[in-house]
Amino acid sequence: MEWIDIAGIVFICVTMNHLGLIGAVEDVIHRKLWIVDCPKCSTFWGVLAYTAITTQDIITSLAISFLSSYAALWLELLEGFIDTLYLNLYEQIYNTSDNAPATDPDEGNSAGSVPKL
Repeated sequence: MEWIDIAGIVFICVTMNHLGLIGAVEDVIHRKLWIVDCPKCSTFWGVLAYTAITTQDIITSLAISFLSSYAALWLELLEGFIDTLYLNLYEQIYNTSDNAPATDPDEGNSAGSVPKL
């Protein structure tokens, strides 16, 4: 049993859910994939299957699977934070809103407005 393999399983399970790949597969097959639709669940079952094949110790397999599932929560949170940073940076670089000032025929002195002091 290699720890890098377990880390890879955690990363794959979390990232495929985070990027929406599972949702896309569900849309294509018109079926809800309950176990793999959740990053925690898919991580738990993926790591449990891997550790059950590579080791004969069920207690160790369960412990590693639960620990990996818990780590998947934090990885999902980290990926969400990275998305937020990316979106904020993207909005600063590629400003898509129209910030150009509108033309004012009254040059700022429209009826009912308070002039600047």
